[in-house]
Amino acid sequence: MTPRRRDRPAPAGTVRRFTRAETWVHRSLAWLMGVCAFTAAALYLPPLAEIVGRRRLVVTVHEWSGILLPVPLVLGLVSRAYRADTSRLGRFFPHDWTWLRIAVRRRRRDSRYAGKFNAGQKLYAAFAVGAILIMIGTGLIMWFPRLSPLVWRTGATFVHDWLALLIAAVIGGHVWLAASDPEARRGLRTGRVSHWWARREHPLWRIEAPAPRTSTRARSAPRSEAPSAPDAPPASGGPDDAGIR
Repeated sequence: MTPRRRDRPAPAGTVRRFTRAETWVHRSLAWLMGVCAFTAAALYLPPLAEIVGRRRLVVTVHEWSGILLPVPLVLGLVSRAYRADTSRLGRFFPHDWTWLRIAVRRRRRDSRYAGKFNAGQKLYAAFAVGAILIMIGTGLIMWFPRLSPLVWRTGATFVHDWLALLIAAVIGGHVWLAASDPEARRGLRTGRVSHWWARREHPLWRIEAPAPRTSTRARSAPRSEAPSAPDAPPASGGPDDAGIR
């Protein structure tokens, strides 16, 4: 009998970057966003609209896929690891500002100043969440035109259309960067990355990790049994063993 996936040992030389819940959230959000983008293109590009046809069905799919975008983000909050990572994505540390200054001034990414998520990934996550909320709000105004005055509908249409173009450009850049890093794609697909990649691309990962809870027995231990330095490599290999999920 083959062991279940959860019972199989982790591949040697890898560390866990994302849990199943986090990979599920990312995958579900990517599919919903892809459906939104394709149906939007089918509505606004005449050549594609002629190929697809059935405009009313395309509109319905576009509306409901947009409304469902926040669902994976909300359901993922059940996972403690997901909540911890959303907290990391929502906070800028001093090294994040350094990473951003280098990226702006020298037009390059410096992985020395990257935690579990670098500053670019944090900005992208903030933009994505904000854009989803704005698109849903403007989309609802367009969906129910009789509930709002004409000036609202005009403004909502303007914001919705131009923000859609900006989202397409940003997602294109996101996909391009992911295509150039197979190890990052592997982390999103399987939840695990190579230890060498984690050390090279996210060397400050462990600094952002929340301090592990100490038991009563550990707190009562003598001071001579103090834990090792935070920057010392873990005994069994990497950020995963430091309690990061």
